Amino acid sequence: MLDLRHPADTDPHYRQAPHNVEAEQALLGAILVNNEAFYRVSDFLEPRHFYEPVHARIFELSSALVRAGKLATPVTLKTFLPADLDVAGLTGPQYLARLAAEATTVINSEDYGRTIYDLAVRRDLIRIGEDIVNEAYDAPVEATPQDQIEQAEKRLYEIAETGRYDGGFLRFGEALREAVDMASRAFQREGHLSGIACGLDDLDQQMGGLQPSDLVILAGRPGMGKTALATNIAYHIAANYRGETRPDGSIETMSGGVVGFFSLEMSAEQLATRILSEQTEIPSYKVRRGDISEAEFSKLAAAAQTMQSIPLYIDDTGGVSIAQLVARARRLKRQRGLDFMVVDYLQLLSGSSKKAGENRVQEITEITTGLKALAKELQVPIMALSQLSRQVESRDDKRPQLSDLRESGSIEQDADVVMFVFREEYYLKNKEPKPGTEEWFKWEIEMKAAENTAEVIIGKQRHGPTGMVKVHFEPQFTRFSNLAREERLPDRR
Repeated sequence: MLDLRHPADTDPHYRQAPHNVEAEQALLGAILVNNEAFYRVSDFLEPRHFYEPVHARIFELSSALVRAGKLATPVTLKTFLPADLDVAGLTGPQYLARLAAEATTVINSEDYGRTIYDLAVRRDLIRIGEDIVNEAYDAPVEATPQDQIEQAEKRLYEIAETGRYDGGFLRFGEALREAVDMASRAFQREGHLSGIACGLDDLDQQMGGLQPSDLVILAGRPGMGKTALATNIAYHIAANYRGETRPDGSIETMSGGVVGFFSLEMSAEQLATRILSEQTEIPSYKVRRGDISEAEFSKLAAAAQTMQSIPLYIDDTGGVSIAQLVARARRLKRQRGLDFMVVDYLQLLSGSSKKAGENRVQEITEITTGLKALAKELQVPIMALSQLSRQVESRDDKRPQLSDLRESGSIEQDADVVMFVFREEYYLKNKEPKPGTEEWFKWEIEMKAAENTAEVIIGKQRHGPTGMVKVHFEPQFTRFSNLAREERLPDRR
Protein backbone atom coordinates (compact mmCIF):
# COMPACT_ATOMS: atom_id res chain seq x y z
CA MET A 1 0.00 0.00 0.00
CA LEU A 2 0.95 3.60 -0.54
CA ASP A 3 2.88 5.10 2.42
CA LEU A 4 0.86 8.00 3.86
CA ARG A 5 2.89 8.39 7.02
CA HIS A 6 3.50 11.92 8.28
CA PRO A 7 7.07 13.05 8.99
CA ALA A 8 6.17 13.09 12.68
CA ASP A 9 5.47 9.33 12.54
CA THR A 10 9.20 8.63 12.37
CA ASP A 11 10.08 11.00 15.24
CA PRO A 12 10.49 8.83 18.40
CA HIS A 13 9.72 11.85 20.64
CA TYR A 14 6.38 12.63 18.99
CA ARG A 15 3.24 10.90 20.26
CA GLN A 16 0.74 10.73 17.45
CA ALA A 17 -2.92 9.80 17.88
CA PRO A 18 -3.54 6.09 17.27
CA HIS A 19 -4.49 5.22 13.68
CA ASN A 20 -4.07 2.56 11.02
CA VAL A 21 -3.81 3.96 7.50
CA GLU A 22 -3.35 0.49 5.99
CA ALA A 23 -6.67 -0.73 7.44
CA GLU A 24 -8.41 2.35 6.03
CA GLN A 25 -6.87 1.73 2.59
CA ALA A 26 -7.79 -1.97 2.68
CA LEU A 27 -11.44 -1.27 3.59
CA LEU A 28 -11.87 1.47 0.96
CA GLY A 29 -10.27 -0.78 -1.66
CA ALA A 30 -12.68 -3.60 -0.79
CA ILE A 31 -15.67 -1.23 -1.10
CA LEU A 32 -14.47 0.07 -4.49
CA VAL A 33 -14.07 -3.48 -5.80
CA ASN A 34 -17.33 -4.83 -4.32
CA ASN A 35 -19.93 -2.44 -2.87
CA GLU A 36 -21.29 -5.30 -0.72
CA ALA A 37 -18.38 -4.57 1.62
CA PHE A 38 -20.00 -1.23 2.53
CA TYR A 39 -23.05 -2.94 4.06
CA ARG A 40 -20.78 -4.93 6.38
CA VAL A 41 -19.62 -1.74 8.11
CA SER A 42 -22.45 0.73 7.45
CA ASP A 43 -24.15 -0.02 10.80
CA PHE A 44 -21.34 1.39 12.90
CA LEU A 45 -18.73 3.14 10.73
CA GLU A 46 -18.98 6.81 9.74
CA PRO A 47 -16.66 9.12 7.72
CA ARG A 48 -15.54 10.86 10.95
CA HIS A 49 -13.98 7.59 12.17
CA PHE A 50 -11.27 7.76 9.46
CA TYR A 51 -7.97 9.33 10.44
CA GLU A 52 -6.97 10.49 6.93
CA PRO A 53 -9.25 13.30 5.64
CA VAL A 54 -9.01 11.99 2.07
CA HIS A 55 -10.15 8.54 3.27
CA ALA A 56 -13.07 10.11 5.15
CA ARG A 57 -14.10 11.91 1.93
CA ILE A 58 -13.83 8.73 -0.20
CA PHE A 59 -15.92 6.76 2.34
CA GLU A 60 -18.51 9.57 2.49
CA LEU A 61 -18.82 9.65 -1.33
CA SER A 62 -18.98 5.85 -1.55
CA SER A 63 -21.71 5.79 1.14
CA ALA A 64 -23.78 8.39 -0.73
CA LEU A 65 -23.53 6.51 -4.04
CA VAL A 66 -24.27 3.06 -2.61
CA ARG A 67 -27.25 4.32 -0.59
CA ALA A 68 -28.59 6.02 -3.70
CA GLY A 69 -28.52 2.65 -5.47
CA LYS A 70 -25.58 3.64 -7.69
CA LEU A 71 -22.22 2.00 -8.20
CA ALA A 72 -19.21 3.26 -6.22
CA THR A 73 -16.06 2.56 -8.25
CA PRO A 74 -12.86 4.50 -9.01
CA VAL A 75 -14.51 5.66 -12.26
CA THR A 76 -17.77 6.96 -10.64
CA LEU A 77 -15.97 8.54 -7.69
CA LYS A 78 -13.20 10.45 -9.47
CA THR A 79 -15.48 13.25 -10.68
CA PHE A 80 -16.39 14.12 -7.06
CA LEU A 81 -12.78 14.56 -5.87
CA PRO A 82 -10.93 17.89 -6.27
CA ALA A 83 -8.98 18.08 -9.54
CA ASP A 84 -5.86 19.32 -7.72
CA LEU A 85 -5.90 16.52 -5.10
CA ASP A 86 -2.40 15.20 -4.37
CA VAL A 87 -2.07 12.05 -2.27
CA ALA A 88 1.62 11.18 -1.81
CA GLY A 89 2.36 12.28 -5.36
CA LEU A 90 -0.73 10.67 -6.92
CA THR A 91 -3.78 12.41 -8.35
CA GLY A 92 -7.26 11.54 -7.08
CA PRO A 93 -8.09 9.08 -9.91
CA GLN A 94 -4.65 7.44 -9.63
CA TYR A 95 -5.06 6.98 -5.87
CA LEU A 96 -8.55 5.46 -6.27
CA ALA A 97 -7.20 3.07 -8.92
CA ARG A 98 -4.34 2.07 -6.57
CA LEU A 99 -6.78 1.40 -3.71
CA ALA A 100 -8.91 -0.85 -5.93
CA ALA A 101 -5.90 -2.63 -7.44
CA GLU A 102 -4.46 -3.55 -4.05
CA ALA A 103 -7.79 -4.41 -2.41
CA THR A 104 -8.09 -7.54 -0.30
CA THR A 105 -11.18 -9.76 -0.05
CA VAL A 106 -14.58 -8.47 1.03
CA ILE A 107 -14.62 -11.10 3.80
CA ASN A 108 -12.18 -9.08 5.93
CA SER A 109 -13.96 -5.73 5.47
CA GLU A 110 -15.87 -5.93 8.78
CA ASP A 111 -12.64 -6.60 10.69
CA TYR A 112 -10.98 -3.60 9.04
CA GLY A 113 -14.06 -1.49 9.87
CA ARG A 114 -13.88 -2.49 13.52
CA THR A 115 -10.18 -1.67 13.66
CA ILE A 116 -10.85 1.80 12.20
CA TYR A 117 -13.75 2.36 14.61
CA ASP A 118 -11.81 1.22 17.71
CA LEU A 119 -8.91 3.54 16.88
CA ALA A 120 -11.35 6.44 16.37
CA VAL A 121 -12.79 5.73 19.84
CA ARG A 122 -9.29 5.85 21.29
CA ARG A 123 -8.70 9.22 19.63
CA ASP A 124 -12.01 10.47 21.08
CA LEU A 125 -10.92 9.29 24.53
CA ILE A 126 -7.66 11.20 24.17
CA ARG A 127 -9.62 14.33 23.17
CA ILE A 128 -11.97 13.99 26.14
CA GLY A 129 -9.01 13.46 28.47
CA GLU A 130 -7.32 16.60 27.16
CA ASP A 131 -10.58 18.57 27.52
CA ILE A 132 -11.02 17.38 31.10
CA VAL A 133 -7.49 18.54 31.97
CA ASN A 134 -7.92 21.93 30.23
CA GLU A 135 -11.37 22.55 31.74
CA ALA A 136 -10.12 21.65 35.22
CA TYR A 137 -7.26 24.16 34.84
CA ASP A 138 -9.43 26.95 33.37
CA ALA A 139 -12.78 26.30 35.05
CA PRO A 140 -15.15 29.30 35.20
CA VAL A 141 -16.15 30.52 38.67
CA GLU A 142 -19.75 29.23 38.46
CA ALA A 143 -18.76 25.69 37.35
CA THR A 144 -18.49 23.00 40.04
CA PRO A 145 -16.29 19.89 39.83
CA GLN A 146 -19.48 17.80 40.00
CA ASP A 147 -20.78 19.49 36.82
CA GLN A 148 -17.54 18.65 35.04
CA ILE A 149 -17.67 15.02 36.22
CA GLU A 150 -21.24 14.63 34.98
CA GLN A 151 -20.37 16.23 31.64
CA ALA A 152 -17.34 13.94 31.25
CA GLU A 153 -19.42 10.88 32.10
CA LYS A 154 -22.05 11.91 29.58
CA ARG A 155 -19.45 12.31 26.84
CA LEU A 156 -17.84 8.99 27.70
CA TYR A 157 -21.18 7.25 27.65
CA GLU A 158 -22.03 8.83 24.27
CA ILE A 159 -18.84 7.30 22.88
CA ALA A 160 -19.74 3.93 24.38
CA GLU A 161 -23.23 3.99 22.85
CA THR A 162 -22.67 5.62 19.45
CA GLY A 163 -21.87 3.20 16.67
CA ARG A 164 -21.74 0.03 18.73
CA TYR A 165 -21.38 -3.17 16.70
CA ASP A 166 -24.56 -4.58 18.21
CA GLY A 167 -27.98 -3.07 17.58
CA GLY A 168 -29.89 -2.72 14.33
CA PHE A 169 -32.27 -5.33 12.98
CA LEU A 170 -32.30 -8.90 14.27
CA ARG A 171 -33.36 -11.78 12.05
CA PHE A 172 -36.54 -13.33 13.43
CA GLY A 173 -34.68 -16.64 13.73
CA GLU A 174 -32.15 -15.02 16.09
CA ALA A 175 -34.95 -13.50 18.17
CA LEU A 176 -36.60 -16.95 18.35
CA ARG A 177 -33.32 -18.51 19.45
CA GLU A 178 -33.02 -15.94 22.26
CA ALA A 179 -36.61 -16.67 23.36
CA VAL A 180 -35.93 -20.42 23.45
CA ASP A 181 -32.67 -19.84 25.37
CA MET A 182 -34.60 -17.76 27.93
CA ALA A 183 -37.17 -20.58 28.33
CA SER A 184 -34.34 -23.11 28.70
CA ARG A 185 -32.66 -21.04 31.44
CA ALA A 186 -36.01 -20.68 33.22
CA PHE A 187 -36.55 -24.45 33.04
CA GLN A 188 -33.11 -25.19 34.49
CA ARG A 189 -33.29 -22.50 37.18
CA GLU A 190 -34.64 -23.35 40.61
CA GLY A 191 -38.30 -22.34 40.75
CA HIS A 192 -38.53 -22.32 36.91
CA LEU A 193 -38.41 -18.53 36.66
CA SER A 194 -37.24 -16.59 33.61
CA GLY A 195 -36.40 -13.53 35.76
CA ILE A 196 -34.79 -12.85 39.13
CA ALA A 197 -36.64 -14.40 42.09
CA CYS A 198 -37.86 -11.76 44.55
CA GLY A 199 -38.33 -14.27 47.41
CA LEU A 200 -42.15 -14.15 47.61
CA ASP A 201 -43.19 -17.41 45.94
CA ASP A 202 -46.73 -16.45 44.90
CA LEU A 203 -45.53 -13.14 43.44
CA ASP A 204 -42.70 -14.90 41.59
CA GLN A 205 -45.16 -17.40 40.10
CA GLN A 206 -47.47 -14.58 38.98
CA MET A 207 -44.65 -12.59 37.33
CA GLY A 208 -42.08 -15.26 36.42
CA GLY A 209 -39.58 -13.29 38.50
CA LEU A 210 -38.31 -9.75 37.86
CA GLN A 211 -37.58 -9.52 34.13
CA PRO A 212 -34.47 -7.83 32.66
CA SER A 213 -35.13 -4.37 31.13
CA ASP A 214 -38.51 -4.03 32.92
CA LEU A 215 -39.58 -0.89 34.78
CA VAL A 216 -41.58 -2.07 37.80
CA ILE A 217 -43.61 0.55 39.65
CA LEU A 218 -44.39 -0.32 43.28
CA ALA A 219 -47.02 2.09 44.63
CA GLY A 220 -49.01 2.57 47.82
CA ARG A 221 -50.23 5.09 50.36
CA PRO A 222 -47.94 6.05 53.29
CA GLY A 223 -47.77 3.31 55.94
CA MET A 224 -48.54 0.45 53.55
CA GLY A 225 -44.95 -0.84 53.53
CA LYS A 226 -43.62 0.12 50.08
CA THR A 227 -40.06 0.69 51.26
CA ALA A 228 -40.21 -2.42 53.48
CA LEU A 229 -41.26 -4.60 50.52
CA ALA A 230 -38.62 -3.08 48.21
CA THR A 231 -35.94 -3.54 50.91
CA ASN A 232 -36.99 -7.15 51.50
CA ILE A 233 -36.81 -7.93 47.77
CA ALA A 234 -33.47 -6.11 47.34
CA TYR A 235 -31.91 -7.93 50.29
CA HIS A 236 -33.22 -11.34 49.16
CA ILE A 237 -31.72 -10.86 45.67
CA ALA A 238 -28.35 -9.65 47.03
CA ALA A 239 -28.18 -12.40 49.70
CA ASN A 240 -28.77 -15.09 47.07
CA TYR A 241 -26.13 -13.77 44.69
CA ARG A 242 -23.92 -16.39 43.12
CA GLY A 243 -21.64 -15.63 40.19
CA GLU A 244 -19.40 -17.78 38.01
CA THR A 245 -16.32 -16.59 36.14
CA ARG A 246 -16.55 -16.94 32.36
CA PRO A 247 -13.56 -17.95 30.21
CA ASP A 248 -13.06 -14.27 29.22
CA GLY A 249 -12.72 -13.25 32.90
CA SER A 250 -16.13 -11.59 33.26
CA ILE A 251 -18.55 -12.80 35.95
CA GLU A 252 -21.93 -14.26 35.00
CA THR A 253 -24.73 -14.09 37.58
CA MET A 254 -26.14 -17.58 38.18
CA SER A 255 -28.66 -16.72 40.91
CA GLY A 256 -29.69 -13.62 42.87
CA GLY A 257 -27.84 -10.51 41.77
CA VAL A 258 -25.88 -7.35 42.51
CA VAL A 259 -28.32 -4.69 43.76
CA GLY A 260 -28.18 -0.89 43.59
CA PHE A 261 -30.54 0.92 45.98
CA PHE A 262 -31.16 4.66 45.49
CA SER A 263 -32.70 5.78 48.78
CA LEU A 264 -33.80 9.38 48.34
CA GLU A 265 -35.91 9.42 51.51
CA MET A 266 -34.14 7.28 54.13
CA SER A 267 -30.46 7.26 55.06
CA ALA A 268 -28.25 4.24 54.40
CA GLU A 269 -28.06 3.68 58.17
CA GLN A 270 -31.87 3.56 58.47
CA LEU A 271 -32.10 1.05 55.64
CA ALA A 272 -29.37 -1.08 57.23
CA THR A 273 -31.26 -0.99 60.55
CA ARG A 274 -34.41 -2.22 58.81
CA ILE A 275 -32.57 -5.10 57.18
CA LEU A 276 -30.85 -6.03 60.46
CA SER A 277 -34.22 -6.01 62.21
CA GLU A 278 -35.77 -8.17 59.50
CA GLN A 279 -32.96 -10.74 59.63
CA THR A 280 -32.54 -10.93 63.42
CA GLU A 281 -36.23 -10.52 64.37
CA ILE A 282 -35.34 -7.71 66.77
CA PRO A 283 -37.77 -4.78 66.39
CA SER A 284 -36.12 -1.83 64.63
CA TYR A 285 -37.28 0.67 67.30
CA LYS A 286 -35.41 -1.38 69.92
CA VAL A 287 -32.29 -1.39 67.75
CA ARG A 288 -32.45 2.39 67.31
CA ARG A 289 -32.95 3.05 71.03
CA GLY A 290 -30.31 0.52 72.10
CA ASP A 291 -33.00 -1.24 74.15
CA ILE A 292 -31.53 -4.69 73.60
CA SER A 293 -30.05 -7.44 75.76
CA GLU A 294 -26.50 -8.74 75.50
CA ALA A 295 -27.76 -11.86 73.70
CA GLU A 296 -29.65 -9.70 71.17
CA PHE A 297 -26.57 -7.54 70.60
CA SER A 298 -24.49 -10.67 69.92
CA LYS A 299 -27.19 -11.76 67.47
CA LEU A 300 -27.02 -8.36 65.74
CA ALA A 301 -23.22 -8.46 65.55
CA ALA A 302 -23.23 -12.00 64.12
CA ALA A 303 -25.87 -11.07 61.51
CA ALA A 304 -23.93 -7.93 60.54
CA GLN A 305 -20.77 -10.02 60.08
CA THR A 306 -22.62 -12.42 57.77
CA MET A 307 -24.24 -9.60 55.79
CA GLN A 308 -21.06 -7.60 55.17
CA SER A 309 -20.15 -9.45 51.97
CA ILE A 310 -23.59 -9.08 50.37
CA PRO A 311 -23.48 -7.12 47.06
CA LEU A 312 -26.08 -4.50 48.06
CA TYR A 313 -24.97 -0.91 47.30
CA ILE A 314 -26.90 2.04 48.75
CA ASP A 315 -26.83 5.63 47.47
CA ASP A 316 -28.68 7.84 49.96
CA THR A 317 -27.98 11.21 48.29
CA GLY A 318 -31.14 13.31 48.44
CA GLY A 319 -32.56 15.39 45.61
CA VAL A 320 -30.65 13.81 42.73
CA SER A 321 -31.77 14.44 39.15
CA ILE A 322 -32.62 11.67 36.70
CA ALA A 323 -29.38 12.49 34.81
CA GLN A 324 -27.28 12.03 37.97
CA LEU A 325 -29.07 8.78 38.83
CA VAL A 326 -28.46 7.44 35.31
CA ALA A 327 -24.75 8.35 35.49
CA ARG A 328 -24.35 6.66 38.89
CA ALA A 329 -26.20 3.52 37.78
CA ARG A 330 -23.95 3.22 34.72
CA ARG A 331 -20.90 3.66 36.93
CA LEU A 332 -22.07 0.94 39.34
CA LYS A 333 -22.78 -1.44 36.45
CA ARG A 334 -19.32 -0.78 35.03
CA GLN A 335 -17.39 -1.03 38.31
CA ARG A 336 -19.26 -3.62 40.41
CA GLY A 337 -21.92 -5.12 38.14
CA LEU A 338 -25.67 -4.57 38.47
CA ASP A 339 -28.58 -7.02 38.21
CA PHE A 340 -31.41 -5.17 39.99
CA MET A 341 -32.04 -1.56 40.95
CA VAL A 342 -34.46 0.18 43.34
CA VAL A 343 -35.43 3.86 43.36
CA ASP A 344 -37.17 5.02 46.57
CA TYR A 345 -39.06 6.98 45.52
CA LEU A 346 -40.05 8.39 42.13
CA GLN A 347 -41.52 11.73 43.23
CA LEU A 348 -38.27 12.69 45.02
CA LEU A 349 -36.31 12.62 41.75
CA SER A 350 -36.02 15.83 39.74
CA GLY A 351 -35.88 16.33 35.99
CA SER A 352 -32.72 17.48 34.23
CA SER A 353 -34.10 20.07 31.83
CA LYS A 354 -35.21 23.55 32.92
CA LYS A 355 -38.51 23.24 31.05
CA ALA A 356 -39.37 20.02 32.91
CA GLY A 357 -38.94 21.81 36.24
CA GLU A 358 -41.65 24.28 35.29
CA ASN A 359 -44.24 21.54 34.70
CA ARG A 360 -44.48 18.64 37.17
CA VAL A 361 -46.28 16.33 34.72
CA GLN A 362 -43.55 16.89 32.11
CA GLU A 363 -40.91 16.33 34.78
CA ILE A 364 -42.44 12.99 35.86
CA THR A 365 -42.67 12.02 32.17
CA GLU A 366 -38.94 12.72 31.74
CA ILE A 367 -38.16 10.68 34.88
CA THR A 368 -40.23 7.60 33.97
CA THR A 369 -39.04 7.66 30.35
CA GLY A 370 -35.44 7.95 31.60
CA LEU A 371 -35.85 5.03 34.02
CA LYS A 372 -37.40 2.80 31.35
CA ALA A 373 -34.60 3.67 28.90
CA LEU A 374 -32.02 2.94 31.64
CA ALA A 375 -33.58 -0.46 32.42
CA LYS A 376 -33.41 -1.38 28.74
CA GLU A 377 -29.89 -0.04 28.32
CA LEU A 378 -28.44 -1.83 31.39
CA GLN A 379 -30.63 -4.92 30.83
CA VAL A 380 -31.73 -4.98 34.49
CA PRO A 381 -35.14 -4.73 36.17
CA ILE A 382 -35.65 -1.35 37.88
CA MET A 383 -38.18 -1.07 40.70
CA ALA A 384 -39.32 2.50 41.28
CA LEU A 385 -41.53 3.28 44.26
CA SER A 386 -44.36 5.77 43.82
CA GLN A 387 -46.80 7.65 46.01
CA LEU A 388 -50.55 7.43 45.43
CA SER A 389 -52.95 10.37 45.41
CA ARG A 390 -55.24 11.03 48.40
CA GLN A 391 -58.37 10.08 46.44
CA VAL A 392 -57.83 6.50 47.70
CA GLU A 393 -58.79 7.63 51.21
CA SER A 394 -62.18 8.99 50.09
CA ARG A 395 -63.40 5.58 48.80
CA ASP A 396 -65.04 2.86 50.90
CA ASP A 397 -62.86 0.22 49.23
CA LYS A 398 -59.38 1.61 49.71
CA ARG A 399 -57.66 -0.88 47.41
CA PRO A 400 -55.61 1.22 44.99
CA GLN A 401 -56.19 1.38 41.23
CA LEU A 402 -54.06 2.56 38.28
CA SER A 403 -55.94 5.88 38.23
CA ASP A 404 -54.68 6.58 41.79
CA LEU A 405 -51.08 6.98 40.62
CA ARG A 406 -49.89 10.55 40.98
CA GLU A 407 -49.29 12.15 37.56
CA SER A 408 -50.45 8.71 36.40
CA GLY A 409 -50.31 9.14 32.61
CA SER A 410 -46.58 8.63 32.06
CA ILE A 411 -46.04 6.31 35.05
CA GLU A 412 -48.71 3.91 33.88
CA GLN A 413 -47.62 4.20 30.24
CA ASP A 414 -43.86 3.66 30.71
CA ALA A 415 -44.12 0.89 33.34
CA ASP A 416 -44.01 -2.78 32.33
CA VAL A 417 -45.43 -3.80 35.70
CA VAL A 418 -47.45 -1.76 38.20
CA MET A 419 -47.87 -3.25 41.69
CA PHE A 420 -49.72 -1.85 44.70
CA VAL A 421 -49.17 -2.69 48.36
CA PHE A 422 -52.36 -2.73 50.44
CA ARG A 423 -52.90 -3.60 54.12
CA GLU A 424 -56.51 -3.78 55.30
CA GLU A 425 -55.22 -3.99 58.89
CA TYR A 426 -53.84 -0.43 58.66
CA TYR A 427 -57.30 1.02 57.95
CA LEU A 428 -59.23 -1.29 60.30
CA LYS A 429 -57.04 -0.25 63.26
CA ASN A 430 -58.25 3.33 62.87
CA LYS A 431 -61.93 2.30 62.75
CA GLU A 432 -62.24 0.41 66.07
CA PRO A 433 -65.85 0.72 67.38
CA LYS A 434 -66.79 0.89 71.07
CA PRO A 435 -65.66 -2.37 72.80
CA GLY A 436 -68.45 -4.84 73.63
CA THR A 437 -70.86 -3.63 70.95
CA GLU A 438 -72.08 -5.82 68.08
CA GLU A 439 -70.03 -3.71 65.64
CA TRP A 440 -66.93 -4.32 67.76
CA PHE A 441 -67.29 -8.14 67.60
CA LYS A 442 -67.76 -7.91 63.83
CA TRP A 443 -64.71 -5.60 63.65
CA GLU A 444 -62.65 -8.08 65.75
CA ILE A 445 -63.39 -10.90 63.28
CA GLU A 446 -62.34 -8.70 60.35
CA MET A 447 -59.26 -7.58 62.27
CA LYS A 448 -58.15 -11.18 62.98
CA ALA A 449 -58.61 -12.08 59.31
CA ALA A 450 -56.54 -9.08 58.19
CA GLU A 451 -53.88 -9.32 60.94
CA ASN A 452 -50.30 -9.65 59.66
CA THR A 453 -51.40 -10.00 56.03
CA ALA A 454 -50.88 -7.71 53.09
CA GLU A 455 -52.01 -7.74 49.48
CA VAL A 456 -49.70 -7.14 46.55
CA ILE A 457 -52.03 -6.14 43.71
CA ILE A 458 -50.66 -6.43 40.16
CA GLY A 459 -52.57 -3.69 38.32
CA LYS A 460 -50.62 -3.95 35.06
CA GLN A 461 -48.24 -6.53 33.63
CA ARG A 462 -47.00 -6.71 30.06
CA HIS A 463 -45.78 -10.30 30.35
CA GLY A 464 -48.60 -11.96 32.25
CA PRO A 465 -51.86 -11.75 34.14
CA THR A 466 -52.98 -9.09 36.59
CA GLY A 467 -54.36 -10.12 39.97
CA MET A 468 -53.69 -10.14 43.68
CA VAL A 469 -51.22 -12.05 45.83
CA LYS A 470 -51.50 -12.32 49.62
CA VAL A 471 -48.32 -12.17 51.69
CA HIS A 472 -47.41 -12.26 55.38
CA PHE A 473 -46.29 -8.98 56.97
CA GLU A 474 -44.70 -8.48 60.39
CA PRO A 475 -44.70 -4.72 61.08
CA GLN A 476 -42.38 -4.91 64.08
CA PHE A 477 -39.62 -6.36 61.84
CA THR A 478 -40.79 -4.60 58.61
CA ARG A 479 -40.70 -8.04 57.02
CA PHE A 480 -42.74 -9.50 54.18
CA SER A 481 -42.72 -13.27 53.74
CA ASN A 482 -44.70 -16.10 52.15
CA LEU A 483 -48.14 -16.64 53.60
CA ALA A 484 -48.60 -20.09 55.16
CA ARG A 485 -51.31 -22.02 53.36
CA GLU A 486 -53.09 -25.19 54.30
CA GLU A 487 -51.47 -27.14 51.46
CA ARG A 488 -48.03 -25.93 52.57
CA LEU A 489 -48.44 -26.94 56.22
CA PRO A 490 -47.20 -30.35 57.43
CA ASP A 491 -49.80 -33.12 57.78
CA ARG A 492 -51.35 -32.87 61.27
CA ARG A 493 -52.67 -36.45 61.31
